[in-house]
Amino acid sequence: MAEAAGFEFPSIPVSWVKRDLLVFANSIGATKDELHFLYELHPSFTAFPTYPIILSFKHTDQEVVDFYARSSGGPSIPGVPKLDPRRIVDGQRQLTVIKPIPATSAGKTFELRGKVIGVYDKGRSGTVTEIQHELIDKSTGEVYTRILSSSFAVGQGGWGGPKGPKGVNYPPPERKPDAIFTYQTTEEQALLYRINGDYNPLHADPTIGTKMGFPGAILHGLCTWNVAARGVLRMLGNSEGERLKSFQARFAAPVMPGDKLVTEMWVTGAKEDGAEEVRFMTRVEGGKVVLSNGRALLTKVEKKAESKL
Repeated sequence: MAEAAGFEFPSIPVSWVKRDLLVFANSIGATKDELHFLYELHPSFTAFPTYPIILSFKHTDQEVVDFYARSSGGPSIPGVPKLDPRRIVDGQRQLTVIKPIPATSAGKTFELRGKVIGVYDKGRSGTVTEIQHELIDKSTGEVYTRILSSSFAVGQGGWGGPKGPKGVNYPPPERKPDAIFTYQTTEEQALLYRINGDYNPLHADPTIGTKMGFPGAILHGLCTWNVAARGVLRMLGNSEGERLKSFQARFAAPVMPGDKLVTEMWVTGAKEDGAEEVRFMTRVEGGKVVLSNGRALLTKVEKKAESKL
């Protein structure tokens, strides 16, 4: 309902250490030629630029948490029925880098401030919730990252809410891609990625996946999303984290651990705030599109033809 839009959640304290950045880079497949993301003593050691996307799951934890208990424990959104977190999947994510995060949060007090953008009733198929989070240094008020997230509550619609506006689409040009990045996931990929702080059992317990209609435990949508981000940065940004200013994609289909992912990229020539637009899509090799509506903004685009990892 209308009262949902603008509803503010309690702020969430968040923190990270260098070890968290190393785990994250490993979990999205960074290789030895990207050592500045993998080795804390590298002279240019830095966080992979999309790392803040995990903080809404991780909070300040260094230990495993009960994902369902945490998901159920938040405040109710006004005018919206309580949604079962066991049947909620990612819809779309957009991350905008305002300022690069430091290699550790030590010495600063960071928090995520979240608010509802809208909650939309899609009828029998489910409910879409859009939330914006900002990563903020509490002592100064500086915003480091802005994240727009949408989630889909499967089969939990029909409660009389607004249908919502049509989203903006970024289809790829009808021509050969400027770069292609191929990445072979492993059957243990989700079990590694979840150590970042996203402990949804859907990505570890195959019986939960089969109950939701999947072949088994599926890969985190955000793992695929981050693999694509790494591919775009590697192929068009020389793996230099400071070049990535914005990254977004829609989760079009699930990925199974062990699938080979192919990300195709197009440099459109459009510019925004001094950065160049890149459109992309990711598919399982020889099959379905798993990330659609892909769009990134990069400074100093440099094209590579193809990479297979």
